[in-house]
Order: sequence, then structure tokens, then C-alpha cells
Amino acid sequence: MKKLLFFFPILLILFSFTGAKHPYHVGSVEINYSQKSKTFEITGRFFLDDLENALNNKYGKSLHFNDAKFKSQLNESLKNYSAEYFKLKTNNKFLNINFVGYEEDHESVNIYLESEKIDNPKKVEAAVSFLYNLFDDQLNIVHIIVNGERKSEKLIYPNRYLFQQF
Repeated sequence: MKKLLFFFPILLILFSFTGAKHPYHVGSVEINYSQKSKTFEITGRFFLDDLENALNNKYGKSLHFNDAKFKSQLNESLKNYSAEYFKLKTNNKFLNINFVGYEEDHESVNIYLESEKIDNPKKVEAAVSFLYNLFDDQLNIVHIIVNGERKSEKLIYPNRYLFQQF
């Protein structure tokens, strides 16, 4: 499990020093329950070029990260994209997920989401299919953390569903 935690950042580092396209299509999603806010705080991390291509393919636009003039269009597109490709259910109830924003980090993009408030999650189900609209070899590493207990799983296209009991 610990190897999964380090897999994605290592790939980002390795491929950030090359001019060539990366041969792997991998992303990570962390779903962390906050006792303080009683919400799930979700962070998705994806290669910048992959996410940009997925958005452009999905919406038929030419959006570009690292260009301030596209910021508002990217916010709107990422909000819609996240709503379609990420679902969260806990204690047999679907949660409303709000798009908080995004942040560019050299070769990657972090997407920030937050769920509505929920007390004492015991059963967590997620549907994660980021970049499945573009790559049939996409791998998403998903970490679910509740009360300090971390459970990780990898989802390989076309599998998009996972379930964890806490």
C-alpha cells in the first residue's frame, strides 16, 4: 500500500525532466474525511497535458493551462468535468460535491472538491473515472482516509467503482 502512495509523485518527478510525452496515464485521488468540517476534502492530481487534452476532447474547446486568459473557462470546465467523472456515496447516501478550485503545479494539476457535511461515515463508495474519456489505459490511484485510517486502491480502466468500510 505504501508503494502506491509514492508511485504517482515519483512518476511526476521523473517525467518533469523530459521533453517527451509520458508513456503512462496515471492520476491520484485522495478522499479525506475532515472531523473538523464534517466533510470529505477531495484532491485529484493529474498530469497537466492529460487533463488539458481530456477537457478539450470532452468540450470541443481549446483550453490551456498556464495561460491566465483561460482561467475562468477552465474553472467552469473542471467543475462540470468533476461532477460527471467523480461521485461519492457514504452510508448509502449520495453526497453533493462542490468544486472548490484547481492549482497548477509544473507538470500536474490539482483539482479540489468538497462534499456536503456528513456525520460518522462508515461505508464509503466512490466512482472515479477521471480521464477515462481519453485513455483506455488510465490508472487512478484512490486513497480514502477516515479518522486517520487510510485505505488505498487502484482503479484501472474500465473499472471505476470502489467500496471501503471503516
